[in-house]
Amino acid sequence: MERTGCVVAGGGPAGVMLGLLLARAGVEVVVLEKHRDFLRDFRGDTVHPSTLRLLDELGLGAQFAALSRSVLERMKMEIGEETVIAADFSRLRGPHKHIAMVPQAEFLGLLAEAGAAEPKFSLRMGASVVSLRREAGRVTGVDYRDDTGVHELAAPLTVGCDGRWSTVRRELGLALRESDVPMDVWQVRVPKAGPGEQGVFARFGPGYASVTMDRGDYYQTSYLIPRGQDARLRSGPVEDFRARLAELFGWTPSQVSAIRSWDDVKLLEVTMGLLPRWHAPGALCIGDAAHPMSPVGGVGVNLAVQDAVATARLLAEPLRRGEVPVSRLAAVRRRRLLPTVAVQSSQRGEHEMLLRPALAGTLDRLPTPMRVVQRFPVLSGVTAYLGGVGLRPEHAPAFARRSGVDSYAG
Repeated sequence: MERTGCVVAGGGPAGVMLGLLLARAGVEVVVLEKHRDFLRDFRGDTVHPSTLRLLDELGLGAQFAALSRSVLERMKMEIGEETVIAADFSRLRGPHKHIAMVPQAEFLGLLAEAGAAEPKFSLRMGASVVSLRREAGRVTGVDYRDDTGVHELAAPLTVGCDGRWSTVRRELGLALRESDVPMDVWQVRVPKAGPGEQGVFARFGPGYASVTMDRGDYYQTSYLIPRGQDARLRSGPVEDFRARLAELFGWTPSQVSAIRSWDDVKLLEVTMGLLPRWHAPGALCIGDAAHPMSPVGGVGVNLAVQDAVATARLLAEPLRRGEVPVSRLAAVRRRRLLPTVAVQSSQRGEHEMLLRPALAGTLDRLPTPMRVVQRFPVLSGVTAYLGGVGLRPEHAPAFARRSGVDSYAG
C-alpha cells in the first residue's frame, strides 16, 4: 500500500493551497482532484484582498499579477430606481484596495505550479476518492480511482476539501445543519458589444435579482430564480429569458442571442449550511465541505483558502511527527468558526432583506441598512472590509513564506 503524510481530497483553491503549505512545511502530501484539468464554467473567480495579501506573503504576488484579470474597486447595486455603492474597496488600508477577478483555472494553475516546485507535493488529476479506509475507529487513508483502477493510499490524516457535495463528509457520516435559502442561480455568459463599464453590477427589484461581472470580452451573469423552480421556468421559451436580461442590463438582441438555448443556461443549486463537527479521528473537512456558502458576496473561495491556511498552521507540526491528535483537528474548527458564522449570518441577512423580497415581487425600495450606507458613504468601507478581508484573516505561516520576491500591489 502506498503511504503519504497527508491526503487532500479535492484540488480546488482550499485543497491546492493546503497541499502547497504543508509541502513547504516538509510534510509529504498528495492532493487528489477528480477532474483532469482545472477548466470549469462559472466557478468562483473573485480573489479578495485577504487572499491577495496571502499570495504576497507566499512570494507569489508577482506571478499572480501576470495572470489575466480585471479588478473591482466598488460594488454598485441598483435597487428599483435607486443606486448605492454597497462596498468601496478603495477605502481599505494596505496595497490591495480591490477584488481581483481571475479565472479560477489560472489561479489554481499558479498554486499548482508553486506546489510542483516542492519535493513533498504531489497533485494527481483525474483521481477521485471512492471511500475512506479505517482501522480501529480511525480514518487511515483513502481508496481512490483513476484511469488505471482503484488504489489504496494510507495517511495519518485525510482532509476533505471536496466541496459542497463532499465525499469525505458523506463517508464520515457528518450531517450539515442546512440553512433555508430562497434562490437557485442561473449562470450565463453574454458577450460585450464594446468597451463598457468595468466591475460588478447588481440589479434588484420586484420580481428580479441579477448580478453581472465584466470579464473583459463578456459578462459573467448570475440570474436568481426561486429555489426549486428550475424545471418549471425552463418549460417556457428561452427567448423570454433573453428579453429579460436585455431589459435589465440594456444589452442588444445580438448580445443576448449568444444564449442559443437552455443548454447555455447553467444551474447552480444553492446549498448553505454548517457542520456541527468538522472532524473525526484521522480526518477533517474544511471549506465548502464543512460549510457550504451562499454565492452572495462571492466569499466562499476566499473563506475556504483561509481555512486551508489555519489548517496548515495548526497541523503541520503534528503531521511532521506522523500523528494528529483529535484535539488539534477540533482546534481548526474553533479557529475558523467565528468568521464562518459571521459570513453566513451576513448572507442570511441579505437573503431576507433583499433576495427573498425581490423574488417574491415585494421589493419596491432601498432597504433601510442600504439607505444608511448610501447616506454615510464611509460605511461602504466597513462593508468592504467585512466582505474583502473579514474577521480573523489568516497570515501565511513562517514556514511557508518566501522572501526576495516582489509583492503585487496593483
